[in-house]
Amino acid sequence: MNILKLGIPKGSLEKATIELFEKSGWRIKLSSRNYFPEVDDLELSCSICRPQEMSSYVEKEVLDAGITGKDWTLENESDIVVVADLIYSKVSKRPTRWVLAVPGDSKIQRLEDLEGKKIATELVGYTRKFFAQKGINVEISFSWGATEAKVVSGLADAIVEVTETESTIRAHGLRIIHELMTSNTQFIASKAAWADPWKREKIENIALLLQGALRADKIVGLKMNVPQTHLDQVISILPSMNGPTVSPLYHSEWFSVETVISEHEVRDLIPKLLKNGAEGIIEYSLNKVI
Repeated sequence: MNILKLGIPKGSLEKATIELFEKSGWRIKLSSRNYFPEVDDLELSCSICRPQEMSSYVEKEVLDAGITGKDWTLENESDIVVVADLIYSKVSKRPTRWVLAVPGDSKIQRLEDLEGKKIATELVGYTRKFFAQKGINVEISFSWGATEAKVVSGLADAIVEVTETESTIRAHGLRIIHELMTSNTQFIASKAAWADPWKREKIENIALLLQGALRADKIVGLKMNVPQTHLDQVISILPSMNGPTVSPLYHSEWFSVETVISEHEVRDLIPKLLKNGAEGIIEYSLNKVI
């Protein structure tokens, strides 16, 4: 039997990734004792590994495919195939940002002010390349964690750190002076797996369903009954992705109307639909939109 070796990111993305796969149709069962979770697909073999190392494992064909951040693919300069961008994270549905931050009372205002200064970061390779391209000489040291504390304690003049909400950076009294890059989650594959017809089809099918599950987030289905006399006015105020589905009810002058809309539109739309003659309105969640 053909098997696709799939990497699941350990850490902050782990829970969100497993939830996304479940919504897409795969149940991945974690075990605290090992790094090889069970999955209800005989064609998949899952491994848990750090997102920082994922692209290297995929490039070396230890894994056929995996979920990681664009930032770590760039950091490792991995020669892999980016199958799909998957915008999700532990906090929000938006890309994360790698920013350069200094103490709030620092005299450093611009990148050029960092000449000869010390910078702490986990993203060493990318940061070194960034400053080399700018022609600014800096001393870059690797940070194993708690990077904000390095600059607060005086071990570094600045940090390059990832953020979504900036809350941790602000909590340490730091000030952002530059954004180096934005990053998002990516579904990646090895070139060898991508060249294999069976593995490529399996990877493309997984990507299709993952993207469909993400597309369904914050979108709901809306179904209602509408008398023929009010059908046109209800349709006129009803948003939809393409057009609403309208079906006649059996032996009746009523119609069943169904559409898919953004979740945030529902609270204002339902009172309008009732005023315009709709009845029996049902709102339901969606797992996937393909």
